[in-house]
Amino acid sequence: MTAVALKFQVGARTLAVVRRRLVRVALSLDAVLAGQVPVLPETDGDGYLITSLPASLAGAVERGGRVAMERQRYTRFYTDLSIGHDAWIAGLSSSARSTLKRKTRKIEAAGLAIHAYRTAAEFAAFYPLARTVSATTYQERLLDAGLPEDAASVAHLSALAAADELRAWLLLIGGTPVAYLCCTAQGTALRYDHVGHDPAWSELSPGTVLHAAAMRDLFEDRFARFDFTEGEGQHKRQFATDGVACVDLLLLRPTLANRATLAALAGFDGMMARAKRAAGHPRVAALAKRVRR
Repeated sequence: MTAVALKFQVGARTLAVVRRRLVRVALSLDAVLAGQVPVLPETDGDGYLITSLPASLAGAVERGGRVAMERQRYTRFYTDLSIGHDAWIAGLSSSARSTLKRKTRKIEAAGLAIHAYRTAAEFAAFYPLARTVSATTYQERLLDAGLPEDAASVAHLSALAAADELRAWLLLIGGTPVAYLCCTAQGTALRYDHVGHDPAWSELSPGTVLHAAAMRDLFEDRFARFDFTEGEGQHKRQFATDGVACVDLLLLRPTLANRATLAALAGFDGMMARAKRAAGHPRVAALAKRVRR
């Protein structure tokens, strides 16, 4: 159990935070595909945050009198690595294949090099180079989700590499590290854990080119699936072969403070959803475009 920050968030920016003592129950992709209803451990805290719960199982979770709130709904995307690289490429849209080839050629012209890492010794070489990239990324600056710096996390990643449970890649342009991908094993899947690219090179889409190269390697590896984890995004939809509709479920003890927190979160999330729908209206979108100009 730990103090979990429940965020009032607009895009990547957090406007406010309410902390509650929660047990995080994060389902693995294997558990999601197996349709396992999680068994919640005992807790004397405020409750639970269950992530990647298959939407079809949301009503089957034992709530024990706690108040429930669906915090977000998304597709847990993954790639079936048993189909082979050729079938995966063929499954991409013609536009995606063309764009990927064009982006790769542009970076090759600029001096492309891609290196793969998997052993503990190789991770030791990868880490300082990847950290220089991570420090520039929005994931680290806005989401606190960069490649970790603390000694315990680095030691953990190194131990995973020693146990053959880590894969990492680095893209360099003219010898300069520009994009990285660091993934760890969970069950039969490899997880999309730490990723980023230097925004100074965004025009060349180095992250997309690097991930495509990593996928080629993974179709020859031992993993059954590549797990894009929680949340959605164009990149995940493009590279995935399948997905499962999931929800993040918040279960809190029915105290006055917890009820007030859930009411505030529900009101805020509802307002954001309405704003998002409104932003998709052609007239609103056109106005926003003129304002940005």
